[in-house]
Order: sequence, then C-alpha cells, then structure tokens
Amino acid sequence: MTTSSVLIPAPAVRRDCAPHGHKGPRYSLVLSTDRADVRAVQALRYEIFRSEPGFSDSIGEDGRDADRFDEFCDHLLVRDEANGEIIGCYRMLPPEAANAAGGYYTSTEFRLTGFDGIMSSTVEMGRACVHPDHRNGAVLSLMWAGILQYLTLTRNEWVLGCVSVPVQFSPGDVPGANVRAVRDALHTRHRCPPPMDAHPFRPVVLDGRGLDDIAAPERVRMPPLLRGYLRLGARICGEPAYDPDFGVADFVTVLGVRQANQRYLERLRSAATSSSAPEENR
Repeated sequence: MTTSSVLIPAPAVRRDCAPHGHKGPRYSLVLSTDRADVRAVQALRYEIFRSEPGFSDSIGEDGRDADRFDEFCDHLLVRDEANGEIIGCYRMLPPEAANAAGGYYTSTEFRLTGFDGIMSSTVEMGRACVHPDHRNGAVLSLMWAGILQYLTLTRNEWVLGCVSVPVQFSPGDVPGANVRAVRDALHTRHRCPPPMDAHPFRPVVLDGRGLDDIAAPERVRMPPLLRGYLRLGARICGEPAYDPDFGVADFVTVLGVRQANQRYLERLRSAATSSSAPEENR
C-alpha cells in the first residue's frame, strides 16, 4: 500500500457549469501513512479535542494529539479541495498492524470477551473528528464510504472501536446524566448479542456515583457520530469506560459488513461519489 493515495476523489465539476455551477466545498478522501499527513492529522485532532468540554490540558502539550498507535495505523483523511486542508480524519488499525502494535487501542480500556471468532478479520477505527466548519452529512458520508472501501481493500469484514459521549455537553449539565440516558437507550435497542461483551477497566464513576445512581434526563442527546453508527446497524457492547483526560464515556461499537443496513450502505456509497449526504444526515 502506498504512503498516500486517493481512495475517493472529489466529484468533477462540469465544464459547462464551471465556475459557478458547483456550490459548496468539494471533498476527497485520502488513505495515508505519510508522516507529514499524520502530523497534520494529529494537529487537527488536538485543535478539535481541546475545544470539547472536559478535555485535559495535559494532553498534546506540543499541540498534537498523538499516541503509540498512530504509527501502526492507516489514516483516512478528508481533504477540502478548495485549499488542500485536511478537515476530517479517522484512523484504521487492521489485524496484522494491531499485532505489531501489541493489540487494539480498545483493549487498553476494555476487556473484550466473545470476540475471538472475528478478531482475525476486524479493523479498529477511532480518533474520528471533523473540523466544526465542515460538520455536514457529506463529510460523514464520505468517511463512512471510505471505511467500507477500506474493508474491501484489506479484505476484512468487521469494524470495532470506541465512540465517545461527553460527560457534560455544557457546564450546567449534571455530570454523567446524559451518559446514563445514552447507555439505557443503547442497551434497550442496540446491544451486542452474547457472547460479545466489553468490560471497562475504569467504569464511569463521577463524584462517587456510578451511572445507575445518576438520574437520566427526559431527552437523550445522541452524538451525531454515534447516530451514524446506529443507522448502519452497529451494536454496543457492555458498559462504557470513563476517560478523564478527554472528559468522555467511551462505548465499544462493533459492526459486521454482512450484518449492516445494506440499504443505508448503498446510499452512503452513492452519496460519496457526489459528496452529498443521504437525506437523513442533513
């Protein structure tokens, strides 16, 4: 695999419509292990994560969000063709790279059980982020289409990863209240079938109270990324883990291509070719 290659190009602008025929940004999706690209991704992640509630200033002291897994990952980058800037990213850790890295990042937060039968064909995805100026359905659709294409390229069938829910969306929120509501909703409708399960090494405990001791609000606020996972048919495994450095609760998600919502997958593939979003993402 080359160090940098275009996985999904930006849609072409028709000559009879240019320069006024195309409205809005044009995005391409690049698969890269190039060192300069990785550093740009780390800087983007830091810029975005540090603006989130609860983010610890001790992370990324050099202005980059980096860890030991980055060097083993393939990085999916969304590039704004107007200026060449990277505005979104994901990282992918295939099975052979996970072995070289000493395991998956998810395994640093959870003890995974019941996954033995699929781990040899499982890619871990994580560290997803999109610049606030580009948080539209087109970018998320492009990223998801890229993940599906990556699975095809590497001949893997499953994706696994952590999805984060802020402990507080705003300073006035009761810490952990929305996490409790999200957990209850996920376990009711989207829980992994046995024997798959994830056991957090550090359960969510805030001010001495676990999630069962925190009252849930009437309205559940589901992060957009998590909503996208669920539309595709992803399942949630077990209880969330608490990450105090980022001020979030992490849920383990797993999705099998064969078990996914095939109709929605096709809509994503179609949307990616035009950099437009499926209607429900808008």
